[in-house]
Amino acid sequence: MSNPFFKNNGPFELNQILNELNFEIKENSNNLIINDIKDLQNSNMNEITFFHSKKYRLAANATKASFCITTENLKNELPKSCKPIIVDNVLVSTSAITAKFYPDSINDDFDNTIEEIYNTKFNDKVKFGKNVLIGHNVSIGANCLIGHNTIIEKNVVIGDNCSIGSNNIIRNSLIKNDVKILDNCIIGKHGFGFYPNTNKNLRYPHMGIVIIEDDCEIGCSSTIDRGSMSNTVIGKNTYLDNQIHIAHNVKIGENSIIAGQVGIAGSSIIGNNVKIGGQAGISGHLKIGNNVEIAGGSGVIKDIPDNTKVMGYPAKNIRDFLRENR
Repeated sequence: MSNPFFKNNGPFELNQILNELNFEIKENSNNLIINDIKDLQNSNMNEITFFHSKKYRLAANATKASFCITTENLKNELPKSCKPIIVDNVLVSTSAITAKFYPDSINDDFDNTIEEIYNTKFNDKVKFGKNVLIGHNVSIGANCLIGHNTIIEKNVVIGDNCSIGSNNIIRNSLIKNDVKILDNCIIGKHGFGFYPNTNKNLRYPHMGIVIIEDDCEIGCSSTIDRGSMSNTVIGKNTYLDNQIHIAHNVKIGENSIIAGQVGIAGSSIIGNNVKIGGQAGISGHLKIGNNVEIAGGSGVIKDIPDNTKVMGYPAKNIRDFLRENR
């Protein structure tokens, strides 16, 4: 994962990490240095990853991480080069280690670095409305518009020829060229990631960002959460209607069209040229293929292969649905 915004506080000694978090590892780990924590696909030597579901066994088989937080039942899926760290709850343990490496990624308090755009370098470079605020580490390209009462918080890159509407809040985002973001959107904030606990729910760190590729349009009152362990991505020339929620780690391909009030749960992957009708819901950790059409009001709870049309709840092939509901 490429992350230009959150600082990695590592490296740390493996023993230090394990002792502080009450982990155990059988192999001798004296003086081993761990540089980072990443997901299975993006991790490298001298890094920690995590593996909590058989659904990701192929990625686990191929991981390049030196250590993996996992369970007794899953450890044999790892390559010999990756040593298992056996825990009771993989996601809770992963959250604790991630917070150690990236403590700034846990909360989203208001950005106290912001100032009036009049007092920034963008005063003469951007056409803007009233009450526009800009945070630190912000870059805005040529020929951009920013509407009234919009806050571009810290850690945002906006490309050329972009139109940012009124009453928006944007943080931790990379917005490329020719993008339109309409009014009342929240982009790049912390996702709905936590683990229920009897005494206090545990917030999961979100160290990813939002990437919106060229020529996209984001409709009014839409929310796009930043990624947790990977980035949330909206592909080139994809259009989102109003009141859409895109959860953390979701990846939407190119040339897709998503109608109003659609919700896509975390870590689902949507292919290219996908059309999703209004008020459809897509569960998390699913893969929706290329050229898929999902009818409005459908509930998708399993993967959908390429070139398929589905509708209903649970969503099924449209011919089967129509046959069963004549």
